[in-house]
Amino acid sequence: MAEKPELTPEERAAKRAKYLTGLMWHAGAFVIINAFFWLLDAWGEGGINWAYIITAAWGFALAFHALAYWVDGRQVEERKTRQYLREEQKTG
Repeated sequence: MAEKPELTPEERAAKRAKYLTGLMWHAGAFVIINAFFWLLDAWGEGGINWAYIITAAWGFALAFHALAYWVDGRQVEERKTRQYLREEQKTG
């Protein structure tokens, strides 16, 4: 497997900013489209019947998107790689 070149601080910051922008668009679409679905469902016969299902499923996906942004910002992969490398050097 080929090794990834180390990202510069500027590249990491740009990557994180791009990911945040994507998360913001996701959250904005979630709010606008779900509001439309709730209005559509409320105006239909019988009150609220199905909008909550879409909101719950999409909200779950949005939560994972936010979690991925939060975890990536902590450079978990990079820190764990350094930790495992140090452990390997001690035993090897």
